[in-house]
Amino acid sequence: MGEQHTPTFPQEVIDEYAAFGVDLPALFSAGHLGTRMGVQIIEASAERVVGTMPVEGNTQPYGLLHGGASAVLAETLGSVGSMLHGGSSKLAVGVDLNCTHHRGVRSGLVTGVATPVHRGRSTATYEIVISDEEGKRVCTARLTCLLRELPPK
Repeated sequence: MGEQHTPTFPQEVIDEYAAFGVDLPALFSAGHLGTRMGVQIIEASAERVVGTMPVEGNTQPYGLLHGGASAVLAETLGSVGSMLHGGSSKLAVGVDLNCTHHRGVRSGLVTGVATPVHRGRSTATYEIVISDEEGKRVCTARLTCLLRELPPK
């Protein structure tokens, strides 16, 4: 689905995960579903996560971007932000996602930008704004993730 991008991470995130020998782009990726849908993470930090997704291949029977596809993009971006906020000792698990679909899109690429609304010790909430190539808002979503301690190794 086009050119692959390696997301950019803040240096402190790279340093934190380097000790574990972790492949950051793989860890903070869209996973198998996101890969099938063409989701690409462009930029990732706890303060802002940016990703894109093609409309083609992600439409409903009327030829419009499927609302569920927007939800996948939103949950992916918000989850990455939550994971980066939680750090290497926590796992982010989505517990609530809501999406408001503002307009239809038939072609091109949509871009999502996730920014934090709340970043606490046990939960993180992100607002995700998805826009078309003209900068028009397609969807507004909010994701809350539970931050769980990883079991000791």
